[in-house]
Amino acid sequence: MMTLGALPLLALLFAAPPAPSSSPSGVAGIAPLPGQPNLWVSQVPPVPPELSQRARQFLESRAASLLDVTGDGKQVLISTRFADTNQLHGVEQPLGMRTQLTFAREPINQAKFLPGNPQVLFFLQDQGGGEFFQVFRLDRHTGRSERLTDGKSRHESLRVSPDGRWLAYGGTGRNGKDTDVYVAPTAAPTQARRVTEAEGNWTPMEFSRDGSRLLVRQYRAADDADLHVVDVKTGERRPLTPKEDKGSVDSAVFSQDGKAVYLVTDRYSDFAELYRVELSQAPGTAAPRALTSSLHWNVKDVSLSADGRRLAVHVNEDGYSRLYLLDTRTQALAPVELPRGVMGDVLFPASRSDAVFFSLMSARVPLDVFSVDLRARKTTRWTRSEVGGLDAETFVEPELVRYPSTDSVRVPAFLYKPRGAAGKLPVVVLFHGGPEGQSVPGFSTFIQLLATELGMAVLVPNVRGSDGYGKAYRAMDDGVKREQSLADIGATLDFVGTRPDLDAARVGVYGGSYGGYMTLATVAFFPERVRAAVDVVGISSLPSFLQSTQAYRRDLRRAEYGDERDPAVRQVQERISPLGSVQKIRAALYVQQGANDPRVPQSEAEQIVQAVRAKGSDVWYLLATDEGHGFQKKENRDFAQVTAAMFFEKYLGADEAPGKKEGR
Repeated sequence: MMTLGALPLLALLFAAPPAPSSSPSGVAGIAPLPGQPNLWVSQVPPVPPELSQRARQFLESRAASLLDVTGDGKQVLISTRFADTNQLHGVEQPLGMRTQLTFAREPINQAKFLPGNPQVLFFLQDQGGGEFFQVFRLDRHTGRSERLTDGKSRHESLRVSPDGRWLAYGGTGRNGKDTDVYVAPTAAPTQARRVTEAEGNWTPMEFSRDGSRLLVRQYRAADDADLHVVDVKTGERRPLTPKEDKGSVDSAVFSQDGKAVYLVTDRYSDFAELYRVELSQAPGTAAPRALTSSLHWNVKDVSLSADGRRLAVHVNEDGYSRLYLLDTRTQALAPVELPRGVMGDVLFPASRSDAVFFSLMSARVPLDVFSVDLRARKTTRWTRSEVGGLDAETFVEPELVRYPSTDSVRVPAFLYKPRGAAGKLPVVVLFHGGPEGQSVPGFSTFIQLLATELGMAVLVPNVRGSDGYGKAYRAMDDGVKREQSLADIGATLDFVGTRPDLDAARVGVYGGSYGGYMTLATVAFFPERVRAAVDVVGISSLPSFLQSTQAYRRDLRRAEYGDERDPAVRQVQERISPLGSVQKIRAALYVQQGANDPRVPQSEAEQIVQAVRAKGSDVWYLLATDEGHGFQKKENRDFAQVTAAMFFEKYLGADEAPGKKEGR
């Protein structure tokens, strides 16, 4: 679910000049917005001043995401926004001042302290949303940042060893396709060397306490990964997971003495569970014993205390987060009482065992940073993010519902309804991306804007293929089985029809990435049941998407969607691609795209826009030339979200029918 930023008054921005010859788009009639030359629009009408005013406070909301904590637990590193993009900030006491550390045009959402010296930071940053992240070193004494990587390859999974000697990350520098693991001394961070050099996607997960070894994940798909341990100095690598069968590798940490690894995987169960894997035992000789088998939900993340006696275990229970403590000696598991919500990663400070830090949000509270004193069992809030001056108590909490589909599937979903609403409500169905993602009841100003200001219900389903409900459920849409998963769209629309408080004649649909595919599939394969659809960086044709997505991720996506080079697979992919059924589309359509998207390229958006227009229907189209897979810059995101709200307000009105031409 997306969190939105501020909204400038947009009503005066639409006296557009003719599009220059250097158009970044092949869509006819597209032109840049005055004052926002990075945003190009076609057929998007002006935003009414009344809607701008109503939306403005919602879009001024902020969030704070925990990135790291110093070893003594006295300072946290967060990513938050005070201007146009998320930047790094330090907070030195609970609810203390957020000191801004970076001032870049591009957002920064991944960073680590140098252990023992919090005046030095390492962070990842891309350019224009292209996701070709580079590694930087920031010296807080001088305020200067130094790029450590080549400026052209893609880098990810930044890690720093607990002893502060080593920096590790994944990178595609060798051939642009495979991701290798690089290690560099923090004293000379430009002197990186590869410690893996193999086909596929290899990324660092965690250093041992003494920095001598590194856990490395070999990732082939969400349900097919392996864990290895690498000697940092020699590069010697040995597997920790057996060659037989397959499973996820979701989180992993060394034990304090370095003799074992705590591993989160679904290899041995339908759910991702926590196991202790002894390094002295050859992989595959015996299945390790599960430490969380009593929970029956996915373990998301673990962190080990400094003394090695406690593991903080983050569990996803039906979309909500729960925190447990595992005693590593007795293996007893005890819950920690926290406000109900959705957590980010959990972190023990490197030198402490009495406090756990994490981010937490709920449907009515933005993401903020908290800690728990494990002795006093007291929760402390470190940041308090604003919600544009609005009263968060007026925001809507969702109802968790389930409804039947084919193949004995029961689809879990979150339903947001305006408070005190009477009569049948228009409905926006919001599909998540992934496809192996999960919609959770976190904070979304877009959902709250639709529900509390525009009086719409919002239904957020986790259709088959979603994470969080076991690996069997997640695998139900893999490859050609995706055709059967489209039945969940029909089941979702059927559910709307069963509710006396929802209007099945006024349904809109919204989704990004794979959710954009589901949005386009809804209007293509259920054309009589939807009035309006907003597709954000979505897939319009599975074969063309697989052929044009960046090389470093193509095989990863083929593992999920099937290999389009196989004629039998391609036949199914073409049958279920919205582009092939464009003549059926009747709903009003709004397509939003980032020009630098490495995952779902601009061509996927423009081919559906052009095809729908060729059959005589209008399409709103928005292209951001400085964005990639989604909109991260505040001004861009504000415009994308407020025009989406305007679109739904127009087409889900009682008497409005799609297809009428207007705007430019």
